[in-house]
Amino acid sequence: MLIHKVIELGTVTEETIEETLNEWTAKGWSFSGMQFAMRESSRRPSMAFVLFTREDGGSGHE
Repeated sequence: MLIHKVIELGTVTEETIEETLNEWTAKGWSFSGMQFAMRESSRRPSMAFVLFTREDGGSGHE
């Protein structure tokens, strides 16, 4: 069974995105996508949601 993980980033920088991708792929999760939440008054995203998937090995959630 495919399970999903969503990581919310309140600070969106190159470094925080890179750290999140490296941390969760090292734990066996596969990167699935990324969504950004934008503010009308800014060109930079105010939040990001990083999406991962993996096959459920019966170990439960991390």
